Amino acid sequence: MTAPDHPTPELRKKPGLLRLVGGGVITGAADDDPSAIGTYASAGAKFGLGFLWIAPVLLPMMVVVVYVSAKLGQVYGKGLFAAVRDRYPRWILYPAMLGAFTGNVIEAAANLGGIGAALNLLVPLPVPLIVVIAAAVILAFQILGSYALLRRLFRWLALALFAYVAAAIMARPDPAEILSRTFVPHLALDGDALAMIVACIGTSLSAYIYTWQSNQEVEEEIGQGRHSLRQRKGATDAELRRTRREVITGMLFSNLILYFIILSTGATLHPAGQTAIDSAAQAASALEPLAGSGAKILFALGIVGVGFLAVPVMTTGAAYDLVQGLGREGSLHARPSEAKLFYGTIAAVTAVAVGLNFLGFNPMRALVWSGIVQGVSVPPLLCLMMLMTSDPMMMGERVNGRLVTVLGWATVAVTFAATAGLAASWIIG
Repeated sequence: MTAPDHPTPELRKKPGLLRLVGGGVITGAADDDPSAIGTYASAGAKFGLGFLWIAPVLLPMMVVVVYVSAKLGQVYGKGLFAAVRDRYPRWILYPAMLGAFTGNVIEAAANLGGIGAALNLLVPLPVPLIVVIAAAVILAFQILGSYALLRRLFRWLALALFAYVAAAIMARPDPAEILSRTFVPHLALDGDALAMIVACIGTSLSAYIYTWQSNQEVEEEIGQGRHSLRQRKGATDAELRRTRREVITGMLFSNLILYFIILSTGATLHPAGQTAIDSAAQAASALEPLAGSGAKILFALGIVGVGFLAVPVMTTGAAYDLVQGLGREGSLHARPSEAKLFYGTIAAVTAVAVGLNFLGFNPMRALVWSGIVQGVSVPPLLCLMMLMTSDPMMMGERVNGRLVTVLGWATVAVTFAATAGLAASWIIG
């Protein structure tokens, strides 16, 4: 497979601020969804600054998994599950698709609950009503809007995550302790710690990110007029360099926010003895007497802003999973009348996610458990991605290089080991 000689005028422009907040940052921001925020806030509250080391450990894993996902869509010309359907038998395809689809639904439900709980701090309305309104607004943008509009909105919503940097600074943590805890782990590997490690891995390497990133590359190509598979297959050196730059930028952004969420709650809630976070409202409200009312508002606004970014990524990701697994077409560039199954799935997943919020589950615990569910489903799907991007029949000369191969398979091993460790702790405990 040779690199195509197709023009890429948009990609050759010099990046301005809005261009810099591109696909990689959108993916990175979606990775720091309310589920991630809940997980990282719980980690900081329970383990304090002793959990800061997880951020630098996760960074290379985040970069490599998102890069191979982007590369698969860019070079092969199809989204993740369309590629899996081409390459593997149905007994591998369908369980992988079902796991990813289920994870997306659970994650979307938990994130809508997170939005509702956070907005309830700022707006005196019942949480279930807020969930319904938020879901309706998000669905309207997906059905009635365009891909270009969604992308522009996503770019600006991503900036909401800087609220956590401000919240952490307002907590006034000790710089020397921060440095020590960032690079020297201080954590007993008991069942609680292993569960939190798996939750952090699951939420930072979530399966919906693979689906979204691979399909976003395809959507970008369609937006440039490459509607046929023949036109989309392959990638130039310049395109792959752009992809690497965007992925690294996005994952650095995501990892930075991860770090500051743990820092803000680890420097405030944990020393105050508030080690169990039961709701988004509690996490934000608890920051008020310790770091000021501004920290509470910033924490809540961060959940709301990124929630409105992440939920459509998850519901659209579920639609990609289903239609591609069934061998059907679906794209955000198509009108609803042209892709009825695709848009119908988005609407159905949104409705189910809203319905799950009326079952009475605890929003913050649901966010952490959704991260654990993702952590269990990540290893096999990541294994499939590494095999496909190392296959010359699919990738031609663009197979993974040595560094990506080493980092990718190391990430597979770490995710399998963490999940196995958690399972063992449950059995023994």
